[in-house]
Amino acid sequence: MTLLHLFDLDGTLMYGSAAPVEISRQLGLSAEIAELERAFGAQEMGPHQFSVAAHALWADLTPVHVRAAFDGAPWLAGIRDVWQEIRERGDYCAVISLSPSFFVELLLEWGAHAAHGSVFPEVPFTRPVEESGILTPEGKVMVADRLCAQFGVSRADCVAYGDSVTDAMLFEAVPVSVAVNARPYLAERATHVYEGRDLREAYQLVGLTRPGVDAS
Repeated sequence: MTLLHLFDLDGTLMYGSAAPVEISRQLGLSAEIAELERAFGAQEMGPHQFSVAAHALWADLTPVHVRAAFDGAPWLAGIRDVWQEIRERGDYCAVISLSPSFFVELLLEWGAHAAHGSVFPEVPFTRPVEESGILTPEGKVMVADRLCAQFGVSRADCVAYGDSVTDAMLFEAVPVSVAVNARPYLAERATHVYEGRDLREAYQLVGLTRPGVDAS
């Protein structure tokens, strides 16, 4: 059986941080993004409002900043090892994140078969953010369905990895899920719960609960 592993980015592949936080750090705007993150977490603003506000905050952003943010982010250990093993098994791995596409897509360099984020204009910005391109929790499930069609699998063949309420809908849509350094709300709804800094350990939890494997 071929599996599709679906990874969230912020707080999941990245320990205790998020792409917008790391991007803003490069611009000296940590306090400003912290307030936006707080408001988003408190559901005082939705994904589109957050993205518009972040876009405005990053008016001086350059590709050099983006690369520095990516290279300096607190990634979990073993990401490339896990994705290499997934590939060697003949399975697929993809990243689905509400964070900006220009950051998320850099993970293709590490071996992901696909990487989908909220669609932002090219850096440096000369155009506004379009609401239609901003991912939502519901949108994550829609992207997962498109990836299933692309790779010739179904939701029943998927494993989801996430950390927050924005991953809850995807967790409900697939048979196996791994809460990685997750909020209690999501951990309570996951097949497996992992706390730590090594994706190889989280991946190993899937074990005999791989979809379609009889563990009896």
